Amino acid sequence: MNPVRENKTWYTYLLQSKKDKHWYTGCTADLRKRFKEHNDNLVTSTKGRGPLNLIYYEACFDKNDAFARERYLKSGMGKRYLKNRLKRFLSLTR
Repeated sequence: MNPVRENKTWYTYLLQSKKDKHWYTGCTADLRKRFKEHNDNLVTSTKGRGPLNLIYYEACFDKNDAFARERYLKSGMGKRYLKNRLKRFLSLTR
């Protein structure tokens, strides 16, 4: 048994629409699957806003921590944190 694989990893992620440059913040246990669902227009919140880029994610070992982080990143302070954290990346994509 691999002890690293015993814990389920949860991801808090940030997508950016290539169409309108708006952000979407979410949380999932399967980041690859969820990203594909977003780009296949299967998620109501991002339907019609694709294609989307995954521009940031964080991994957590606890589901509640991941959802708490999502709530924070959606707040005013969280958005400021992301803008500061992604400052160089965002300047390259303009």
